[in-house]
Amino acid sequence: MDTKTKTYSYSFEEYEDGKGPDCMVEEMLSDPEFSNLTELIIGDWGNAWEDSCQAILDGIAENAERFSQIEKLFIGDMDYEECEVSWILQGNYSRLWAALPQLRELTIKGSTDLELGEICHDNLESLTIICGGLPKDVILSIQNAKMPKLKKLLLYIGIEDYGFDGDADSIKELLKQADFPQLEYLGIVDSEIQDDLAQIVLDSKYMGQIHTLDLSLGTLTDKGGKLLLDKLPAWPNVKKLDVHFHYLTEEMMDKLKELPIE
Repeated sequence: MDTKTKTYSYSFEEYEDGKGPDCMVEEMLSDPEFSNLTELIIGDWGNAWEDSCQAILDGIAENAERFSQIEKLFIGDMDYEECEVSWILQGNYSRLWAALPQLRELTIKGSTDLELGEICHDNLESLTIICGGLPKDVILSIQNAKMPKLKKLLLYIGIEDYGFDGDADSIKELLKQADFPQLEYLGIVDSEIQDDLAQIVLDSKYMGQIHTLDLSLGTLTDKGGKLLLDKLPAWPNVKKLDVHFHYLTEEMMDKLKELPIE
């Protein structure tokens, strides 16, 4: 059976032996299983809190034809024992969009030194950024992106100490200006201003088209819960609500469970 998914990562021992981001792409391309892959997961590249993944991104761009079968890409899939999410050194993705025109799903973990550049991609359906704090320039890149087929947008907003240098208005402007006509899943999560962001999301133009609303992992309180109770009934297209890890009271949770959604 053909291999479809594979993770490439280096242990601390491999890093000590000289492996790192500079040699990872070469190692992938020499792997006899590589040509059968459609999903590529890149874990710890060796010393992710000191060395960025830029060499990996550049290597993919420089060997674009060899990566032409990759439809799903996750860069930075590592747990806290390997590297805390806020320490992961990311890179500049500007060349990746043209290099992987067939890409359908992109997940990025870490936002330190993350740059998305000018996003123009005709086939990307899912963009997820997992981080401790989302920088304003990354938000702006997404806001101005040309991704006509995007169906899922999941953004971890985080906190100022870990890189979030925007505010509620940054997210309001993102949702106002972004043009994602096929968006079905909207996740604005992991924020310490989750009530404010809930208000912004519920007032956004995307409420009439999404089927999944994700406001999880943040400081959502009964204030935000009441907004959901009041506003969600107006949007029968929303079939699923995710608010796991919250600050809602049990009473409010019981009320939310009565909504006719999953």
